[in-house]
Amino acid sequence: MLDGKKIVLGITGSIAAYKAAYLARALIKKGVEIQIVMTPKGKEFITPVTLSALTQKPVVIDFFAANEGTWHSHVNLGLWADAMLIAPATASTIGKMANGIASNMLITTYLSMRAPVFVAPAMDSDMFIHPTTQYNIDKLQSYGNHIIFPTIGYLASSLEGKGRMEEPDTIVKIIEYFFEKKKQLIGKKILINAGPTHERIDPTRYISNYSSGKMGFALAEECAERGAKVILVSGPVRLKTIHPNIFRIDVESAEEMYNATLSKFSEIDIGILCAAVADYKPLYYSENKIKHKANEPFSLELTSNLDIALALGKMKKSGQILVGFALETENELSNSIEKLQKKNLDFIVLNSLKEKGSGFQTNTNKITIINMIGKQKEFPLKSKKEVAIDIVDYILSL
Repeated sequence: MLDGKKIVLGITGSIAAYKAAYLARALIKKGVEIQIVMTPKGKEFITPVTLSALTQKPVVIDFFAANEGTWHSHVNLGLWADAMLIAPATASTIGKMANGIASNMLITTYLSMRAPVFVAPAMDSDMFIHPTTQYNIDKLQSYGNHIIFPTIGYLASSLEGKGRMEEPDTIVKIIEYFFEKKKQLIGKKILINAGPTHERIDPTRYISNYSSGKMGFALAEECAERGAKVILVSGPVRLKTIHPNIFRIDVESAEEMYNATLSKFSEIDIGILCAAVADYKPLYYSENKIKHKANEPFSLELTSNLDIALALGKMKKSGQILVGFALETENELSNSIEKLQKKNLDFIVLNSLKEKGSGFQTNTNKITIINMIGKQKEFPLKSKKEVAIDIVDYILSL
């Protein structure tokens, strides 16, 4: 699966740098072409001569070659590579990556990289658990095309101590699986809706909810990463899409989301309804701002919005898969099963506001998947990126 792949291997100034030699050798055995880029501190832990002998290529450390002054193009490396792997990655390097501090050849290469980036932290446990380090790691993970070891989203991690670099064999297996899964959804077209809707009251006010859109956007990136063409219908959010396979349609209201989603449904293979669509909207919209009158009560008459999931469930053809989401505060299981059956879904993803770290505005989620016969599969609290992996894996198992 890795034969013919091109990987930039970044090595930083960590005591775990010796593992990079084992890692390079293991990747080369898989048919990978390696170009090593080191930080100046990295060569104090392992010699460039050793690494050059393994890869049959000069190790890049500085912007210019030592003797003849040849310029090493970080831009060309970013275009050349199928992936970048930084192992070991010190706290200092992770901080520079997260904040765009281009102080050496490794970081400038990283900032020019268009391919996925794998990062294997290596530091003592106190440094690893420090809030600053965790903040920088979370920031990298939020970029969408970064995989930070240890990761439970691809294979079980062998990591024993926090901060210890993942073992080379596990890193190679995860990179192999990453490239293997990129082909799983080739030829499939997937429709995803995400985020909240805004239901206007007047030119300055609206009804909405706390949805950030993070779960839907994570699903869109994961599906695109596996080769699918993704149509993402998004309510008003501040998130950006990264993968070129994602075609984004921005909407504001539930009616706009209803129309955009239904117009695309006939051409797709899989629909994932992740948006937190407002159930109600104001019965009347005021063209002018409603004036506040002190000490006078104000009432707002509401009417129901159209039900996107119900409409798509009626439209669903043989061979199409339709996935719904449920966010409940009581009678969670029975309410979710009722929604699943009523709306003709293939399965439903239940998350609860009672679970700490689950629901709106968080970077994590804890879900239970319920299928058509009521069978449940529970998952532990994970990042939304990892939850997206679990959901897509479940779809592929149908």
